[in-house]
Amino acid sequence: MAGPAPSADGSAARNPLTVLTLHDLRRRSSVKWRMHPPDVLPLWVAEQDVPLAAPVADVLRRAVDLGDTGYAHGTAYAEALGEFAAGRWDWHDFRVDRTSVVPDVMMGVVEVLRLVTGPGDAVVVCSPVYPPFYAFVEHAGRRVIEAPLGPDLRMDPAALDEAFRRARACGSQPAFLLCNPHNPTGVVHRRDELEAVAELARRHGVRVVSDEIHAPLVLPGARFTPYLTVSGAEDAFALTSASKAWNLAGLKAAVAIAGPEATADLRRMPEEVSHGPSHLGVLAHTAAFRAGGPWLDLLLDGLDANRTLLETLLAKHLPAVTHRPPEGTYLAWLDCTRLGIPTEQPGGPGVASDLAGPARWFLDHARVALSSGHVFGTGGAGFVRLNFATSPAILTEAVTRMGRAVEALRPAG
Repeated sequence: MAGPAPSADGSAARNPLTVLTLHDLRRRSSVKWRMHPPDVLPLWVAEQDVPLAAPVADVLRRAVDLGDTGYAHGTAYAEALGEFAAGRWDWHDFRVDRTSVVPDVMMGVVEVLRLVTGPGDAVVVCSPVYPPFYAFVEHAGRRVIEAPLGPDLRMDPAALDEAFRRARACGSQPAFLLCNPHNPTGVVHRRDELEAVAELARRHGVRVVSDEIHAPLVLPGARFTPYLTVSGAEDAFALTSASKAWNLAGLKAAVAIAGPEATADLRRMPEEVSHGPSHLGVLAHTAAFRAGGPWLDLLLDGLDANRTLLETLLAKHLPAVTHRPPEGTYLAWLDCTRLGIPTEQPGGPGVASDLAGPARWFLDHARVALSSGHVFGTGGAGFVRLNFATSPAILTEAVTRMGRAVEALRPAG
């Protein structure tokens, strides 16, 4: 039987999560590997423990060799995204002329919210949700209204209906900041769920802005639906990038996409916003969407295997922890409320610098860094978010450490 086909860099195609050793990773200077002391295993911030996909590395090397480090130009990024969206998600009416390159997804979210809402207007979020949703919205002078997820961690139409009513009552231009797929739960919203969102938004006059940064990271058993392909979403916006899927957070560039009824709003985007994206970022993201599909497929296989491994490890070492295996992303949302460890939470939602409750305890007693649940808003207390985009060996060691620390809590005898 023939072996694995060579990849673009000449190496055998393999799971990107198994390429780098712990020694390799500790040489990195990014926040994931430098925030904590060397004895800590970091499974917190959304960085993956992978090398660059060969097509991305190649385009960056060429640019550096040429000194091609000037200003970004052209529509190649949006064109590559459109080709990817058609092939992966059957999004065949993607229009490049309804896009704008922005510095990154969250900065793009803020700029879009400034287009469709005014100071003091309300922005609805489904908690628990990505902490910058709170911080960035509030820093932009808008108020946050929560529509908590249901017990199944999916969007609750009744909660959304009530939140939209409240948002409309306290401002003339409310918006809904959708997380699709959802961070931290890993839920991939179904088309019927998104259709229900669109219907409610139209009824209440709420503009939807969909953060779709994790869209390429949908695991076997689920299918991603771009919000702008849903009936009723014609006045909405979506924002995405290759950042999470290809580990490009340090190479800034994203795309804002307008529905057909939102195109005029997008054209009001301040011209200076387009100067924020990095030229190297645009090159890298374009290469990822255009030529990074085979690498992504290997990654998704590895993440699927790690998702299964995590279930096995939790059952063995932390049976009191409950979680619903994510449908997408590389994030696991773990309910630690039955462990008997402290769950008190300082601060409030969006306070990403605060480490408390189970996350604080696991850092102190197991030397494993996780994200604190309380910063994700209502419903987050007593939870932690675990990033399983790492090697099986590191994931196994981390959960084993956590299990040993909890076992030490039990009285002898």
